[in-house]
Amino acid sequence: MSGRTPNDGGILYDENAADEDDLIEVENDLPEAVPAIDWAEAGEFDHTLRGAELIQAFVKLLPNSPGVYRMFNEAGDVLYVGKARSLKKRVSNYAQGRVHSNRLTRMVRETANMEFVTTRTEIEALLLEANLIKRLRPRFNVLLRDDKSFPYILVTGDSRAPALYKHRGARSRKGDYFGPFASAGAVGRTINSLQRAFLLRTCTDSVFETRTRPCLLHQIKRCAAPCTREISDEGYAELVTEAKDFLSGKSQAVKATIASAMSEASENLDFERAALYRDRLAALSHVQSHQGINPAGVEEADVFAIHHEGGVSCIQVFFFRTGQNWGNRAYFPKADPALTSSEVLSAFLAQFYDDKPCPRQILLCEQVEEQELLAQAFSEKSSYKVAIAVPQRGEKKDLVDHAVANAREAHGRKLAETASQSRLLQGFAETFKLERVPQRIEIYDNSHIMGTNAVGGMVVAGPEGFVKGQYRKFNIKSTDITPGDDFGMMREVMTRRFSRLLKEEGKPDRSAQPSEDQAFPAWPDVILIDGGQGQMTAVRAILKELDIEDCVVAIGVAKGVDRDAGRERFFPPGRESFTMPPRDPVLYFIQRLRDEAHRFAIGSHRARRKKEMVKNPLDEIGGIGPTRKRALLHHFGTAKAVSRAGINDLMSVAGISASVAKLVYDHFHEDGGK
Repeated sequence: MSGRTPNDGGILYDENAADEDDLIEVENDLPEAVPAIDWAEAGEFDHTLRGAELIQAFVKLLPNSPGVYRMFNEAGDVLYVGKARSLKKRVSNYAQGRVHSNRLTRMVRETANMEFVTTRTEIEALLLEANLIKRLRPRFNVLLRDDKSFPYILVTGDSRAPALYKHRGARSRKGDYFGPFASAGAVGRTINSLQRAFLLRTCTDSVFETRTRPCLLHQIKRCAAPCTREISDEGYAELVTEAKDFLSGKSQAVKATIASAMSEASENLDFERAALYRDRLAALSHVQSHQGINPAGVEEADVFAIHHEGGVSCIQVFFFRTGQNWGNRAYFPKADPALTSSEVLSAFLAQFYDDKPCPRQILLCEQVEEQELLAQAFSEKSSYKVAIAVPQRGEKKDLVDHAVANAREAHGRKLAETASQSRLLQGFAETFKLERVPQRIEIYDNSHIMGTNAVGGMVVAGPEGFVKGQYRKFNIKSTDITPGDDFGMMREVMTRRFSRLLKEEGKPDRSAQPSEDQAFPAWPDVILIDGGQGQMTAVRAILKELDIEDCVVAIGVAKGVDRDAGRERFFPPGRESFTMPPRDPVLYFIQRLRDEAHRFAIGSHRARRKKEMVKNPLDEIGGIGPTRKRALLHHFGTAKAVSRAGINDLMSVAGISASVAKLVYDHFHEDGGK
C-alpha cells in the first residue's frame, strides 16, 4: 500500500512512484500537509482488493482528522479528489453504498488504489483539494475547463517614464496592477482610450531607451514622448498620477480637473491646448461608456450566477473594481448532471480562486454548500476578510439578477451551438464513412513568405467547437528544407507532433468506447491537411513510418478550381477523391475548420516575422547594455551604420572603450578585423 508523506522540501511524494511526473508539489501558500497514516504500523495489505472492498480496507486505517483523499484506477489515473472533515467517516460512505448516483457507482467500481493526506484544519483541506483538482483534473470531479489567467492593466514603476501594458500571469514586475478584466479585448480597448486620455507610452523599455526622435504615436497625439523628453519628467509624472487615479475609481475627480484645465485654456485663447483637453475628456467618456453597469454602492466585488439545465451548467462572472465594471465571462464547468446547481457552484468557487486574488466581497445568486467555510478559506488565503453573500434586495440584488439573466442567455446559446456541432460531426462521420463520430479533429496549415519565417499551425475542434487551449504552432527549424517546400514543412510538423504524442500518451486504444466522463482526448480521430494528393502522400508516409496509420484518419482538403470556396476536393484514405454539393452543411463546417487553421497559421507567421523585423543586431552582442547601445545609436543613427564603422570610429563614442569597440567590430566582421 502506498501513502504520501512530506519531505523537507514541501513535496508530497509516493514512495512507489515510477517517475517525477507522479510528484505533486504543493504551492507555497497552501498548508503544510502531515502524514495521514503511519504506514509502517499498518501491516500487510491485500493489493488484489478493488472497489468497495478496497475502500473498506482503507477505512480501518484512517484517522478521524481532516484531510484530502484521492482515488486511482487500475492504470494509475486519478479518478477523484475529495476533502473531508473526518477522513474515516467520509471515505466509509463510499464503501457502504449510501445513495450513490450512477457516476459515484462507476467511480467506486473502478477504484484500484487510494492515497490520503491529513491537514490541520478543514480550511487547509479545502485549499489543498482545489489545488490538486486543478493540477490533476480528475475524471469525476467538477472541473473548471477554461482557466486562463485574467488580463490586468499594468502601470510600471521601474523606469523614469512608467509605461502602460496589458499583463497576464504572476505580478513579478514592480508597478500598479488594475483589474481583473474579463477579456484581452476589454483591456486593449481600455488601453487605447487611456492612451488618448493620458498620453502614456506603451512601447517596450528597449525601444524607449534607444529612441532618438518621437515615434508616430506622438504625432497622432497618443503619447507624450517622454523618450526624447518632449515632456518633462514632472509633467509626465502628473499624467501617470491622473491615469492611476482614474483606474482607481476617482474618475469624476480626474474629469473635473481636465475640464477645468480646458476651460482655463479656452479663456486664455489657447485653443490648441483646449482642444487637446477636449480630446482627453472624450477618451475618458469612451472608456466609461464601454463599461456598462457602474454601481455606486459596490466598490469591489465579483458576482456569480449559475443556470443549470439539460445537463449543462453555465456560470456567469461579473467583475467590479473601484466602482467600475471590468466586464464578465461565461464558464461551462464539466460536472455530473445529477449534481445540484449549489454543488456545482461551490466546487467552481474553490477552484476559481485557487490562483487568483479574491475581492473583499463575493455575491452569489443562491446559497452554496459550505459557504461559511469558503469565506474563511478565502479570508485566510487573502490575509483580509472576504465576505460571501446572497443579496435579497437593493442594488446588489439587481447586479445578481443581471448576472442570472446573462447566465440563462449564455446557457441557451451553448446548448444550441452544441446541438448544431453534434449534428455536423455526425454528418462529417457519414460523409467520410468513419467508424464513429470524431471527438477530436486536428487541422493543419503552413504559412510563410518565400520560405522565410515558416510556421506550421494546428487548430483543434471537438463536440463543443474549437478548443483554443489545444492549439499549437510549429516554428519550422530544419535547415535541410528548401525554402518554400510545403511538403518538407508538413513532414516536419507531422513528425514533431506525433513523435511527441507517442512519447507522452502512447498509441490510442481505438477498440474502447468513449465514456461521458472521459476528458477531452489527446489523440485526434481525424486530421485535416490543407493540401492535395502530394501533401497527403507526405503525411501518410510519416504516419506509416511512426506505425500509427491505423490510429488516425488523414484527409486532404485541396482548394477548388480557381481557388473558389465550395469547389474543394477531398482526399480520404482508401477512396477516390471527391467533391461535395456546394450547399452541404458539412462542406461549410470543413471550410470553417480550414479557415480557422489558415487564420491561426498566418497570425503565428506574422508574429514571428514581426519579431524578426524589429530585432536590433546590437541586442545580440554580449556586454553591450542599454546605455552603450543608446550611445552608439545616438552617434551613428542606425545599427547598420554601426556595423560599417571602424574600431577607431567606435572608440570615438562616449563610453566605448577599445575592448568594447573590438567586441562590436568583431561581431559584424567574421574575420575579426584582419
